[in-house]
Parts: sequence; C-alpha cells; structure tokens
Amino acid sequence: MRGAEMQETIMKNIKLLNSISEIGLDIFDKEQYQIGTDIENPDGIMVRSAVLHDMEFPASLTAIARAGAGVNNIPLERCAEEGIVVFNTPGANANGVKELAILSLLLASRRVIPGIEWAKTLAGDPDMSKKVEKGKSQFVGPELKGKTLGVIGLGAIGGMVANAAVSLGMNVIGCDPFLSVKAAWSLKNAVHSAADYDEIYTKSDYITYHIPALPTTKGIINAENIAKMKDGVRIINLSRGDLANVADIADALTSGKIASYVTDFPADQLIGLDGAVCIPHLGASTPESEDNCAVMAAEQLVDFIENGNIKNSVNFPEIHMPTLHKHRLVVLHRNVPGVVNAASGAIAEAGINIEAMANQSKGNYAVTLLDSDSEITAETVEKVSAMDNILRVLLK
Repeated sequence: MRGAEMQETIMKNIKLLNSISEIGLDIFDKEQYQIGTDIENPDGIMVRSAVLHDMEFPASLTAIARAGAGVNNIPLERCAEEGIVVFNTPGANANGVKELAILSLLLASRRVIPGIEWAKTLAGDPDMSKKVEKGKSQFVGPELKGKTLGVIGLGAIGGMVANAAVSLGMNVIGCDPFLSVKAAWSLKNAVHSAADYDEIYTKSDYITYHIPALPTTKGIINAENIAKMKDGVRIINLSRGDLANVADIADALTSGKIASYVTDFPADQLIGLDGAVCIPHLGASTPESEDNCAVMAAEQLVDFIENGNIKNSVNFPEIHMPTLHKHRLVVLHRNVPGVVNAASGAIAEAGINIEAMANQSKGNYAVTLLDSDSEITAETVEKVSAMDNILRVLLK
C-alpha cells in the first residue's frame, strides 16, 4: 500500500518513455507541467512501445498513459495494487488500422507483391511487354466482391473494417461475445451476427481478427481452428502476434489449406513462405494515428491528475464527477465491502462535510471521489490512506 499523495506543488512531472507527437504534448500547460525523458519523480508516464514489466515505479507515479490500444507492455495488476491508473487510447488509431486491413484483404487476394518482385527481374529486358503479358497469369487472384468476410472482434477497429467490407460488396458476418451497445449501433445492417467463432470458420472465405491478446485468445489461430475453415481461406491478423500459432500457420500455408496469411507481426517461419505477407507492424504508423493517440492520452492524464476523473482506464473503472467544490479526495481501493463507508466515516469524524460523492468498481478494483468545500487536512488523508484495502489517496 502506498501512503497519501498530497497534490501541493503547482508543477507536475510527465516522463516520456517513447517519442510522443508534439500535438499531444501541447495539451499540457507548460506553466503547470514539466515534460521530458529525464524526469526523475514523475506524476505521470506517457508510453508507446517501451516495456515496463521490469520497471520499478517511483512513489510519485499516479498514472500511466499508453498512446495506443494494446497494453501488453504494462504490468496492469501490479499497477493497480500500487494505486497507479493505466490508460489506453481505444479507437484513436482505428482508422489507420482499418485502412491497412482493407489493403491486407486486397494483398491476400491479388498477388500484387509477388508480381511486383517478379517485374523487377525484367529490368532492362527489351521483351518486357511480351514477358509481362505471358507471365502475369501466375499472379491471378480473386476479387473481394461477393466473398464472405468473417470479422472476429467488432470493437472500434473491427466494426470499421466490417462496414468498409460491406461497401466493397462483401458478405460480412461478425462475432464478438463482448460487443458493446455503442459498437453494435455503429454497425451497418448488412453485417450479420455469427453465433460463435465456429460459424465464422466454416462460412468465411476471408477471416480478419480484431481482438486483444489474452490468455483465452493466445494461439487462437491454430491447427484445430484452421481445420474448421474452408480450404483456401485467407486470414488477416493485424491485432497481435500472440494470436497466431506460427508453426501451424506455416504448415497450413505449405499444404494450401490457407491460401494467404497477412500479418502485421513478422515471424521467422513465415518470411519468404509463399502466401505469407509480413508487414512490419504498420497498423497505426500514420501521422494521424500518432497524433490522435497522443492527444487522447494527454487529455486523459491531465483530467486525472487535475480532477481525479478516469476515462479509458484498463485497470480501474471509468468515473467522472463535475468539479463544483473546492477540494476532492480520490480514493483508489480494492472492490470489497465496507471501504467506502470507512473512508467517508473518517472524513465525517474530522468534521468535514461531504458535498458530493461518486463510486465505481471494475473487477477487483474501485474508485471513490469525495468532494467538499471544507479543507481536507493531511492528517485526514493519512488516516484514510492507512485503512485496510486502500491502495492510494490523492487530494486534488
């Protein structure tokens, strides 16, 4: 358990562990925030790909913002236990990944890359035109129109891919056991719901994955599931390398069971293998995506550091309360009975009137916001911090 963190100083410190778009850094008021790669006692961290699992977090750290959707590089449980809120930026890079997914569908169909490589061998050949006409048949590939695309995962990216594929004339079926109401409303009516992943496997000519890497999804593209798919299926994986059993995919490409596998995560067994298209992790590599992720990450950090509001956290619940009173206590705690009553009771015993309160929980963890127009003393903060199941207390 960490002690209370009193937000007394004006300047807040933000440590950068990767290069972050300047438009995102402009969100921070430079009169209130110090930002850099050499910050020693950060209040917040902004990160993209740097791995934090072996990093020892300083006592000053209250939040980590990942400028991107995936958080495999961050120890979420340890952060929660240390009272560190971890944010990500879902949807900020969705359009960039969607566009790459559409390109991947085309690359899975039309043998454009092998054709380009073959055309390079004709440089300087006086009979180039004749050889092109004679040799182009080896690069024939099917059109997308009328084919069935199975979309596994219909969140921000998967939903956009599904809608775009409908516009391309594909028959689209999707499956997402955790589909939110908001995501469902964004889908075109032509996107049909599959009962389960097996229906996707058996009906689809193309399958694209847009799901996180979890213990339940690791290696989901494997021999057992590939066997359920159509012969000559074309698979797109721009989500996570861990979704794939690379050896099983290589075997299926060699046998012809998989006609094409397009991935944003190159693997040694796939490089140079016919039908494998290995893209060097370009899903969100657009200026627009990097800007969007940086802005969203910075805005979330600022709102938490200054107001205690939480949006798009992956280890604590979302919570927001208008800042209508002079003082706010942010209590990060385990989601067990009695904690809220104990904390509010300690405040009441100190003669402090609670003007407004909000509480939200998510799995094993919860957040409580307590507002008052009366001064909340350091003694009161320390008393709440010392209670069982309290992870961290912040005074705003």
